Amino acid sequence: MLQALLRTQAVPKSSFAPKGERPTVDRHMETIAARSQLLHPMRLVVVDDVVTKGATLLASALRLQEAFPTAEVRCFAMVRTLGREPDVPQVLDPCVGEIRWDGEDVWREP
Repeated sequence: MLQALLRTQAVPKSSFAPKGERPTVDRHMETIAARSQLLHPMRLVVVDDVVTKGATLLASALRLQEAFPTAEVRCFAMVRTLGREPDVPQVLDPCVGEIRWDGEDVWREP
Protein backbone atom coordinates (compact mmCIF):
# COMPACT_ATOMS: atom_id res chain seq x y z
CA MET A 1 0.00 0.00 0.00
CA LEU A 2 1.37 3.39 -0.98
CA GLN A 3 0.68 6.38 1.23
CA ALA A 4 -0.67 9.12 -1.02
CA LEU A 5 -1.30 11.75 1.66
CA LEU A 6 1.01 13.38 4.15
CA ARG A 7 -0.04 15.39 7.20
CA THR A 8 2.25 18.42 7.17
CA GLN A 9 1.12 19.83 10.52
CA ALA A 10 -0.65 18.26 13.48
CA VAL A 11 -4.27 19.16 14.20
CA PRO A 12 -6.31 18.32 17.33
CA LYS A 13 -8.18 15.04 17.19
CA SER A 14 -11.82 15.71 16.36
CA SER A 15 -13.02 13.05 18.78
CA PHE A 16 -11.55 14.97 21.74
CA ALA A 17 -12.51 18.47 20.63
CA PRO A 18 -15.60 20.16 22.07
CA LYS A 19 -18.44 20.80 19.64
CA GLY A 20 -17.69 23.85 17.55
CA GLU A 21 -13.92 23.47 18.06
CA ARG A 22 -13.25 20.53 15.77
CA PRO A 23 -10.79 21.16 12.92
CA THR A 24 -12.63 22.39 9.84
CA VAL A 25 -12.31 21.06 6.30
CA ASP A 26 -10.28 24.18 5.46
CA ARG A 27 -7.91 23.53 8.39
CA HIS A 28 -7.45 19.91 7.31
CA MET A 29 -6.81 21.04 3.72
CA GLU A 30 -4.10 23.41 4.99
CA THR A 31 -2.34 20.54 6.76
CA ILE A 32 -2.64 17.71 4.22
CA ALA A 33 -0.45 17.33 1.14
CA ALA A 34 -0.74 14.82 -1.69
CA ARG A 35 2.40 12.90 -2.58
CA SER A 36 3.11 13.07 -6.27
CA GLN A 37 4.87 9.69 -6.59
CA LEU A 38 1.70 8.07 -7.91
CA LEU A 39 1.51 7.78 -11.67
CA HIS A 40 -2.02 8.42 -12.94
CA PRO A 41 -3.98 6.29 -10.46
CA MET A 42 -7.43 5.18 -11.62
CA ARG A 43 -8.85 4.60 -8.14
CA LEU A 44 -7.84 5.83 -4.71
CA VAL A 45 -9.27 4.84 -1.34
CA VAL A 46 -8.91 6.98 1.78
CA VAL A 47 -8.92 4.76 4.87
CA ASP A 48 -9.66 6.16 8.32
CA ASP A 49 -10.21 4.46 11.66
CA VAL A 50 -13.13 6.59 12.91
CA VAL A 51 -15.40 9.08 11.16
CA THR A 52 -17.47 11.48 13.22
CA LYS A 53 -18.65 14.31 11.00
CA GLY A 54 -16.29 13.49 8.15
CA ALA A 55 -14.12 16.62 7.83
CA THR A 56 -10.85 14.66 7.73
CA LEU A 57 -12.16 12.18 5.17
CA LEU A 58 -13.62 14.92 3.02
CA ALA A 59 -10.47 17.07 3.10
CA SER A 60 -8.36 14.02 2.25
CA ALA A 61 -10.59 13.11 -0.68
CA LEU A 62 -10.62 16.71 -1.93
CA ARG A 63 -6.83 16.93 -1.75
CA LEU A 64 -6.48 13.67 -3.71
CA GLN A 65 -9.05 14.77 -6.29
CA GLU A 66 -7.13 18.02 -6.70
CA ALA A 67 -3.82 16.16 -7.21
CA PHE A 68 -5.27 13.37 -9.38
CA PRO A 69 -8.32 14.84 -11.15
CA THR A 70 -9.00 11.76 -13.31
CA ALA A 71 -8.96 9.30 -10.40
CA GLU A 72 -12.06 7.94 -8.68
CA VAL A 73 -11.71 8.72 -4.96
CA ARG A 74 -13.66 6.77 -2.34
CA CYS A 75 -13.42 6.67 1.45
CA PHE A 76 -13.68 3.91 4.04
CA ALA A 77 -13.89 4.21 7.83
CA MET A 78 -13.86 1.28 10.21
CA VAL A 79 -16.19 2.99 12.71
CA ARG A 80 -18.69 5.81 12.38
CA THR A 81 -19.80 7.65 15.48
CA LEU A 82 -22.69 9.92 16.30
CA GLY A 83 -20.57 12.46 18.10
CA ARG A 84 -20.49 12.37 21.86
CA GLU A 85 -23.35 9.91 22.25
CA PRO A 86 -23.02 8.00 25.55
CA ASP A 87 -24.20 4.69 24.09
CA VAL A 88 -23.17 3.00 20.87
CA PRO A 89 -26.18 0.85 19.92
CA GLN A 90 -24.30 -1.40 17.54
CA VAL A 91 -20.65 -1.91 16.68
CA LEU A 92 -21.23 -3.57 13.34
CA ASP A 93 -23.64 -1.53 11.31
CA PRO A 94 -22.10 -1.28 7.83
CA CYS A 95 -23.46 1.36 5.53
CA VAL A 96 -22.81 3.34 2.41
CA GLY A 97 -23.19 7.04 2.93
CA GLU A 98 -22.25 10.48 1.81
CA ILE A 99 -20.29 13.34 3.34
CA ARG A 100 -21.11 16.83 2.10
CA TRP A 101 -19.55 20.22 2.77
CA ASP A 102 -21.41 23.50 2.31
CA GLY A 103 -18.22 25.58 2.53
CA GLU A 104 -18.63 26.03 6.27
CA ASP A 105 -19.82 22.81 7.88
CA VAL A 106 -19.73 19.10 7.12
CA TRP A 107 -22.80 16.87 6.99
CA ARG A 108 -22.70 13.09 7.02
CA GLU A 109 -25.57 10.83 5.95
CA PRO A 110 -25.95 8.38 7.66
